[in-house]
Formats: sequence, C-alpha cells, structure tokens
Amino acid sequence: MTKQLKDFHHYKGDELTRYEKVERKVIELIFTSDIPDEEREDSKFFEFVHAAGCMDIGRVLAQKRNLNTDVASVACILHDISTIVSGTYKDHAKLGAEIAKRILHEVGGFSQEETDTITQAIAHHSEKEIHSDDPYIELVKDADTFECSLYKNAEGFYRLHKAPDIFEEYVKRVKKVREELGLDPNQVWR
Repeated sequence: MTKQLKDFHHYKGDELTRYEKVERKVIELIFTSDIPDEEREDSKFFEFVHAAGCMDIGRVLAQKRNLNTDVASVACILHDISTIVSGTYKDHAKLGAEIAKRILHEVGGFSQEETDTITQAIAHHSEKEIHSDDPYIELVKDADTFECSLYKNAEGFYRLHKAPDIFEEYVKRVKKVREELGLDPNQVWR
C-alpha cells in the first residue's frame, strides 16, 4: 500500500494540525500586538525568534527523549506567551499558563491531560534551579535555556541579571543539552 503524498501547506488553509494552529496563533499575537517595542522588555522580533527557536529545539529534544513532539513543541512555543501578550516578564510563567490554557481550548484538539502537561510546563519553566520529575517541565526549561545560549552576549545578560547560583544552573542545563545533542558541552555560549 502506497502512502499518498500531500504538499506542505505553509501554514495556509484549513488543514493545519493542532500544533500548527497554536504556532500560527502565537505568531499572530506577536505581529498584531499594539504594544510597541519601546514599551516591551523584549522586541517583537526577539519574541518571534525565541518562540520559534524554542519550539524547534523542543521538537528535537522530545524526539531524543521519546516524548510527544506535539505536546513538547506547543509547550515550548507558548512558554513566554504572557510576555508576548503583555510585553513584560513580571510573573510571566504563572500568568502564561492561564493564557495558554485559553489558547489551547480555543484551538481545540488537546486532551485535558495534554493541556495540564503543557500548562504545568509553562507555569514552572522559569524555575531553572528546581529540578522536576516531570519530563515536559524539564524539556521546556532546557529548550529555553539552550536557545538563549545561542545569542551573542547571552552570557553577559545572565551574569548581570541572575544570581550566581542561578547562573550556574543555566550553565549546567546548557552543557547537558549540548552533550545530549552531540555538541561540545564546554562551548556553552555562542
């Protein structure tokens, strides 16, 4: 039996998967925000690049860790949804979980268990120094930290804005992910 091939839709039309619908929603929220960059903690451009980067890294890590790639990529693209909506990082993890829950219900297609997994990962992703038994919480923390490590001057940002013990947890996470992906674990920063 031959599988019928379908052409990729490029995020147009009615045949988007549930995770593609979430991705599209996040990008629309960034593009249509009325909050100008001057009033945001990060630019819309960074929010777009970071959300997309975390989503892709989350997919790769989910495959490496034998986790559900849909759940992982959705948790990753939504992890900073509160910042995308409000322009600020204040309480963004906890606030983001509630916004994500609304988006998941609006998009549809996610079970209650998947919604709970995604929202818990979002709610706890900023607690980099706390290690969880939940593989999705850890995946989002790792994807977020690793993705940020790829930016020029990320080390300076974290050294300036994080306590030394928290900074060291970021370094440990980046090294762990680099090793997991077969990269030099000692090259932590770009």
